[in-house]
Amino acid sequence: MSSTGPEAAHPSSDPAPSGSLEREIRAEIADAEREDRPIRRMLRTARAWVARHPRIELAYRVAVALVGTIMTLGGLVLVPLPGPGWLVVFLGLAVLGTEFHWARRLSGWVKRMLDRFWQWWRQRRAARVAREARAE
Repeated sequence: MSSTGPEAAHPSSDPAPSGSLEREIRAEIADAEREDRPIRRMLRTARAWVARHPRIELAYRVAVALVGTIMTLGGLVLVPLPGPGWLVVFLGLAVLGTEFHWARRLSGWVKRMLDRFWQWWRQRRAARVAREARAE
């Protein structure tokens, strides 16, 4: 993820992960998104078969829209409750993103905003620790 705008000028806003766990998770995500994975090849083949049959394709897109929308809305209902609300929202967007470009764009935007939030949060926490250290 590359930064643009004023935050790109500051080396402290580098989107590189700060911890080894975060680096490991990002590496696993990147590995899972590779196009040459066998499961992805199989899914592309199945989707190509569906695309050759217009009625099945329509039913498939409707089913994906229903499942993804229900998951996303259900996740939004769960957000204020303890549990995996945001995870369900992101999974619903991922389901929608398999068929709808707007959902892929929205998911990418949400990921970028979440990354920016965590950068801001780490900087804020570091500044608070530095203030407390100076006060002692």
